Parts: sequence; C-alpha cells; structure tokens
Amino acid sequence: MNVLVVDDEKNIRDSIQKLFGLEGMEVTTAADGLEGQRELLARTFDAVILDLRMPRMGGQALLEWIVAEGIRSPVVMISALGEIADAVRAIKSGADDYLIKPFDPEELIRKVRAAAENRRRDDVLEAKARTEKRLSRLLGGSRAIESIRSLIARVAPTESTVLITGESGTGKEVVAREIHAASKAASEPFVAVNIGGMHAELLESELFGHEKGAFTGADARKPGLFELAGKGSLFLDEIGDMPLPLQVKLLRVLQERRTRRLGGTRDIPIEARILSATNRDIDNLVAQGRFREDLYYRLDVVRIRIPPLRERREDIPVLAEHILAKLADRMGRLPKRASEAVTALLSGYDFPGNVRELENILERAMIYCEGEEIGVGDLDPALARTDAGAPAPTALPPATPPDARAPAVEDSSLEALEREAIRMALARCGGNRSKAALELGLSRRTIQYKIKRYGL
Repeated sequence: MNVLVVDDEKNIRDSIQKLFGLEGMEVTTAADGLEGQRELLARTFDAVILDLRMPRMGGQALLEWIVAEGIRSPVVMISALGEIADAVRAIKSGADDYLIKPFDPEELIRKVRAAAENRRRDDVLEAKARTEKRLSRLLGGSRAIESIRSLIARVAPTESTVLITGESGTGKEVVAREIHAASKAASEPFVAVNIGGMHAELLESELFGHEKGAFTGADARKPGLFELAGKGSLFLDEIGDMPLPLQVKLLRVLQERRTRRLGGTRDIPIEARILSATNRDIDNLVAQGRFREDLYYRLDVVRIRIPPLRERREDIPVLAEHILAKLADRMGRLPKRASEAVTALLSGYDFPGNVRELENILERAMIYCEGEEIGVGDLDPALARTDAGAPAPTALPPATPPDARAPAVEDSSLEALEREAIRMALARCGGNRSKAALELGLSRRTIQYKIKRYGL
C-alpha cells in the first residue's frame, strides 16, 4: 500500500512516514499542495493524507483539484483547528474522512486503511458489473492442461504481459483468471473486455474512460477500465479484432504506462497487468499489416496456447460433470449425471465450438431430461461425429419432448455412433482397453462388455 502525506510540518510528515513504514506501507511526502499535485500527477496512490492549512496551496484547494481531476485516491484530511465547519466542508468536497490534531496514530492507520479498502471495493464491484463472468476454473487432467497449469504457475508471480491463443470457446478467459488468481494481485480487480463484440467508439470509451461533456451523451465522468483495474489485471479478449487506431493508443499505454480519458487533459498513471487473448492467427495478421508489429511484441512476451477440446478428449468427462453441477445449481434442479453412452458420444465428438458448445449441449439436455441420468435421447440432434477418418457424420435423432419419446428405446444409429466412438478410442490408444476406457469416461468392465457386444 502506498500513501501520499501532504503536510507543511516536517515532524508530522516524518512521524507518519515512520509509523506507516512500520506497518509495511510505502510513504511519499510533500510539503504543500503544489508538491502534492506533482506527486499525484506522477503516480497513483492508494490513499492521501492531507493537511488543511498549508502555504502556497492549502489542503482544501488540493482536495477540490483532486476531485475535479477525477483522481481516484481516497483522501483523509487532518487539521489542528478542530473546527466542525472545516470538517463538514472537506467531507462535502469529497474527503473520505477527517481527523483532528493531535490524533491517535492507530486511529489514523485505521482510517487510511478503511478509506483505501472502500475505494478498492468500489472498483472491484464496478469492474465485476462491467465484466462477463464465465467458467472460472481450469478443469481437466490431460497432459495439455497440466502443461498449461505449470506455465501459469511460472508466469503468474511475474508482471509480464501474456498472450493467450486458442479457438473460440476453449477457455481463454479461464486461463487469464487463473493467472490473476495465482498472482500477487489476486485481491485486486480482474477486469475483462471483449474487443470483438464492441463498436470502436464504445470500446475506446470503455478502455480509456471519458470526462463529462467529452461527446454527446457523456453527462458524467466515467473511469476507464485501465483505471478500474488498478493494480489488478486487465484482460483484453479477442485482441486481434482491435481497430488499428486503437492499437496505436494501446501501444502508447503499454509503453508509457499512462492513459488519458476522452476529453481529458491529464495523463493517468496505470499499474494494471495486461493479459490478452485471440482466436485468430495473430502472426498472420501482423504479416498482413492488420495488426501492429510493435504492439504484437509488447503483448506476446509469454504465449499460452489452449488446445481445442478434440485434442484433449480425456478432459471431456470431468468438464461435463462440472458443467452439469453448475447448470443444476443455476436452474434450481437436482444434479444429473451423464450416462456412459452419452459420455462415450461426447468423448468422440469433435466440438467445433469447444467448451462453450459442450455447455450448450448439456444445458439443452438438462431441459429435456426427466430422470437423474441424461441419456442419448436427451441430446440435441446437431451432435454428430466429425473425427478425421471417421465415416460421414450421422446426426442424432431429434431430441423430442419427453412425453413424445419412448425412454427405453435407443435408435440403432446411436449404437453405430457409440461403436465408432469406442473403435476410434481403441485405435488412438493402440488397442489398450484401459486407456480407451479412461478417454471415453467408461469403466474397464463397461468397455469390455461393449467391445464384446459390438464385435470389436
């Protein structure tokens, strides 16, 4: 925690610096309001302790300047005068708290910490309100996922920028959240923005913020996502879709570690770590001149590639189990499990939409399913095999409403799909039944029965 102390009495500044230093806080001092201004323009502080009466520029004037400039550091005012009118005026002007000299040092520490925590909490709440929450755990035990976990553990404690690549729906935001959660800034905000899903003008306003009157409809000051992220993480999803003019602005932010609101005149220091992701071939975009090479090198310090679900089929059963539990909680239903036949079908499917498609398939199945176990008849007809080398895809029969379905009868085409799923798993595992069973989420006993049944 870093604190700015603005007071014209050197003994007060030194005492607070020593006191807060013992608490592990970093303290910067200024002898008057003008020096305080220079410090506030140079960096961001978690809190400001501000004396009311000082030469050149007093505390009230500096407080009003802080509010007018939109500086988000909370302010605790101190004064020897003890006049209630001064305290009321300071609070009305935007101070977070007020103390009369001489004050109890422990009380000052409590007030400063409370003001800083309240401001951080406000930023976290606003960040959450402007961030879409997705699956927030990296699930699976495949070699690919274990490799990603290992890389996250190495990169999370650093401040390096990370570029996450992978097809749509593979869980790039999940990896970004895992990096943030394992970092030193885990308690700070995690702010995410989908660049591909936002108009350029709106995106610029979201990222950099704007001042009141900056454009039509800007009826109040709005902090940008760079500011809200504070000392946390800013996740730029689908960075490959960022328009070239905004790429220039982002490059400047990364180079100078400063941003400026639309319509503003003051540069704002930023401390947030930048994480980005794309489902596009960003190297090709650079070669085509559609993505700035200098920005690319700033973002691509560490790269993490998330393989598509078809390259880590062994993760499908555990993902399905987690998704079903989450859906049951969200839909207010009792938990359901996938049957062995469903697990086999899912494990043999290519999932062009990856984890997001798996979520959609299981959500529809939850709606159709009447019992405790999801059967193949509950699945959507769009589910079909697309493995390379497999026969032409065969669509599943329509998932008809429960009252129009014979629950105990399975279509022969489903058996053909199951047979093909087991055959392909055995081929991939070199005939090893235990490995094939693990990949398909089946028990060894079950796969032995089905191998015999299908004459494999």
